Amino acid sequence: MDEQVIRSMLKWPDVPDCFGWLALDRRGQWRMRNEYAQEHHLPGAPIEHTGLKEYISRNYAHDALGRYYFQNGPQKVFVTLDSCPWVVRMQPSSNYPNAFTLVTQCGSLLDPHGALSDEVGNIYIVGTVAKDQAISVALLHDHDLTPFSEQSTVEEDACSYRGSWRWGDKKLPIDPITSSQLSSRYHFVKTPS
Repeated sequence: MDEQVIRSMLKWPDVPDCFGWLALDRRGQWRMRNEYAQEHHLPGAPIEHTGLKEYISRNYAHDALGRYYFQNGPQKVFVTLDSCPWVVRMQPSSNYPNAFTLVTQCGSLLDPHGALSDEVGNIYIVGTVAKDQAISVALLHDHDLTPFSEQSTVEEDACSYRGSWRWGDKKLPIDPITSSQLSSRYHFVKTPS
């Protein structure tokens, strides 16, 4: 977290929390949700200012209840999650040819332990997020489904797919899940209040 943010939290400890104004969409974009967007259940406008996106990413955290927020100075701005608290992209590794790294919307690396497939074909990566050294779940960006599937061997299951995928020299499991199970299994709140 930024030093100036920590100082402002100490100086003004009783600033009320903010809910509903910030969202993370399925593609890892931060979205500003004004009153109209909130009242009409709209996604809100994508935040395009590079400096603001970087500031949000550096100060993104979660509380003990599994509510993710952006610490904006002394105020916690809780984030509405379209899917998961993290969205990852597969980026070519600079260390190994034909290898990838998984990078979250905040620029943190995710060390994968396995993957999940839900009833509509979404792929979730389970692993340790470097930013907070905790096991979490991240939605794989839809642009990366092809390289993921090229590294995978799957068979149909009752609600989804199961199988395995190659990550470097490891063979990791792909297990089925329903999207409604994600938040309770990985302890996060999609719509904090």
